[in-house]
Amino acid sequence: MEHHEQPEPLSSAELTAMRHSATHGRLAMTRRSLLRAGGAMAATVGGLGALASCGIPPAGRTDAGRSDDHSRAEKRLSFSNWTEYMDVSEDGKHRPTLEHFTRRTGIAVKYTEDINDNDEFFGKIQAQLAAGQDTGRDLIVLTDWMCARMISLGWIQQLDPANLPHAYANLSAQYRDPAWDPGRAHSYVWQGIPALIAYNKKATGGKKVDSVSQLLEDPQLKGRVGFLSEMRDSVGLTLLDMGKRPEDVTADDYDAALARLQKGVDSKQIRRFTGNDYTTDLDKGDLAACVAWAGDIVQLQNDNPDIAYAIPKTGYMVSTDNLMVPNKARHKQNAERLIDYFYEPKAAARLAAYINYACPVDGVREELAKIDKKAADNPLILPDKEMAARSHSFRALTAKENKEFAQKFSDLTGA
Repeated sequence: MEHHEQPEPLSSAELTAMRHSATHGRLAMTRRSLLRAGGAMAATVGGLGALASCGIPPAGRTDAGRSDDHSRAEKRLSFSNWTEYMDVSEDGKHRPTLEHFTRRTGIAVKYTEDINDNDEFFGKIQAQLAAGQDTGRDLIVLTDWMCARMISLGWIQQLDPANLPHAYANLSAQYRDPAWDPGRAHSYVWQGIPALIAYNKKATGGKKVDSVSQLLEDPQLKGRVGFLSEMRDSVGLTLLDMGKRPEDVTADDYDAALARLQKGVDSKQIRRFTGNDYTTDLDKGDLAACVAWAGDIVQLQNDNPDIAYAIPKTGYMVSTDNLMVPNKARHKQNAERLIDYFYEPKAAARLAAYINYACPVDGVREELAKIDKKAADNPLILPDKEMAARSHSFRALTAKENKEFAQKFSDLTGA
């Protein structure tokens, strides 16, 4: 009899934080409407979900996820993604990159925008995966911490490198070897989600703001500083400012970072912890400086020349949304062909020009410049090697750690 790991239920602090994120955070609006309105870069609860320990063995037998691949006989695949996360034609009736893939390969893509929240989507497919059943989906896009959870549960198939020549060659170095999926055995990045510092030059009197220390200690910014309500972003940047690596965070490190933030709350240096709603305050100057998502800055700068950003010398945080093939998928090879297609520079450039996220594909600058030179020159969309090398990710937490960390962060933010 196979043993299937069951995830632990979310704690009250995790559920509260998730509800807050759904109404005020990166889940509050769809990606494209958010970006057009100057909203949040990502659509995921960056710090929630009872992440399974990396040490959990795969559920069931090592071949439990395999099934007969019907790709050759059935020229189709089913792709589930977040809303507003794919290029669309001006009239809204076509998806140019997907249609080009179908014309080239003969593989029809059933594209469904049915992911609005990592935990919610996990709930949709959990019972089927735990029972070793096909979810009806060949390709899904989830955020790194949820990917870690599903891989540790043994619910994601290993990818075949032979079907991914462009992906293997063109994946940016900063994303190549995450601790939760060494060597990208089960996943490839869909888009990167950087968190850094933004400021309104008019509100700061022309002063540059480029460190967490400045956010927390500069008296000229008192009462006009914002941090994000997403734990991994705000705590991660604070850890970096303290000379600590979020990839190696200990409980003591975490508590020390929270103590620094608590001091900023107590002294009223920090105005509030925000989700995507910080963009309006930053645009007006009510917030002089804040921790921000890069996608917001790209959009805000289009309308307000006073909006600027800084990459702290100590580094910045980045999370990723990732493509994966779930267990028992009928069309694994077709899904791998689509993953690889989006790592071809032309396809990657078309996608980047439309959604303005951090593109994970090397070698797209020339193609993107043909479509949008401003986007091609923007390091928030195409990070240069120096910027990419300064990116950091929060390590995968055990379920116990996640509950404890989420509770402490909830106490700090008053969520």
